[in-house]
Amino acid sequence: MPRASFTSLGCRLNHTEAANWAGQFAGKGYTIVPWGDPTDLVVINTCSVTHRAEAHCRNTVRRALRQSPEAFVVVAGCYAQSGLDALREIPGVDMIVGTEFKESFPDYLDRPRKLPEPVVLHSARISRHEFEVPSTGRYDSTRANLKVQDGCDFFCSFCIIPYTRGRERSRRFDDLVREAGELAEAGYRELVLTGVNIGRYRSGGRTLADVADRLEEVPGVRRIRITSIEPTTVEDRLLERMAERGRLCRYLHLPVQSGDDGVLDGMGRRYTFRDYREFADRAVETVPGLGLGTDVIVGFPGETDDAFRRTCDRLEAMPFAYYHVFSYSSRAGTRAAGLPGHLPPGIVAERSRTLRELSDGRRDAFARRHLGQRVEVLFEQQDRSGRWTGLTDSYLRVGVVSAEPLENCIREVQVTRVASDVPGLAVGTLVRPD
Repeated sequence: MPRASFTSLGCRLNHTEAANWAGQFAGKGYTIVPWGDPTDLVVINTCSVTHRAEAHCRNTVRRALRQSPEAFVVVAGCYAQSGLDALREIPGVDMIVGTEFKESFPDYLDRPRKLPEPVVLHSARISRHEFEVPSTGRYDSTRANLKVQDGCDFFCSFCIIPYTRGRERSRRFDDLVREAGELAEAGYRELVLTGVNIGRYRSGGRTLADVADRLEEVPGVRRIRITSIEPTTVEDRLLERMAERGRLCRYLHLPVQSGDDGVLDGMGRRYTFRDYREFADRAVETVPGLGLGTDVIVGFPGETDDAFRRTCDRLEAMPFAYYHVFSYSSRAGTRAAGLPGHLPPGIVAERSRTLRELSDGRRDAFARRHLGQRVEVLFEQQDRSGRWTGLTDSYLRVGVVSAEPLENCIREVQVTRVASDVPGLAVGTLVRPD
């Protein structure tokens, strides 16, 4: 049997796509082997969100060629869409797969052999039609991703994604329900709904809330988690479902990007900070125990000292459990690249470090809120210290010491303290059944 290995760079959606490709090739008779092992086929799902990400993609391709010089090497994804010419120049690449062909390229491969020149599956035009995913993802974790949507029509000034992934399009409703059922049958307890702009899901008049409602009925699914979602796209019905304490997790990751209205306007965001704050407050009030996270971009062109301080102060006043902090990176082809006031890298790095330290404090504060409480944890793995760790539905990471294997088990834990070695890790003891 031929062997295939997969790696994915960048976002959760990229990892989801690679997992689905692994499922497709397994169905074609391939043995899926770990990345770096000897193999006959290498597939790399690439990222182009920053110049550094693109450089990492090229380095990963070259490393794969050194590790498996006889393997058929496929480079797919966002950088395959935007960096076609650069990838053509890397000797040993056998296939370059742009966005339009991501779902179908396995059909072009039977028993591939090395080629003198790469096959290029690429189109500047990306379909906006509903799509299907012709496989079921294979994951090493206890949680499985479920792709429901792709592309974006928002065109934030800093973002290259609408150009690399195309415009908004949604997955056929019956097809995502089909994969959800197969993932549950495979033993995954939690499904994480993924996409670029998932709050814009539309299929046959159905919205993301309808997806969540239907997945509640899938046998074996214990949790449904919504990944990053734009604050202007969250339906009230989703908040109501979270508050009902069914299978939909009490968790929202709402990108704010900045706490300064001038910066938000330059970014092309569709809200003021006051708008964002009002919605976040309503979400926290509606959903008791909600875990709330956010993304922040530091060093956007024209971000003054006052604007940055305003962002820090406003984020600190919000009920966030954590921030994901990103240093602004100029991308050719985006509107932000032509704006005045680009900041020196040293200032951007210092501001990023400041916000990451604040985020560590928020993680610890979120964990302390749970001291003395009993929480339900889906355990994933053991950390380096030997603790079994996992997540609550509100995205609190919890660790316990147990001689009993806990992988993929959902257990109740009494939280007793906050770890000193890992920011935001709540530590506790298993609650034994009566």
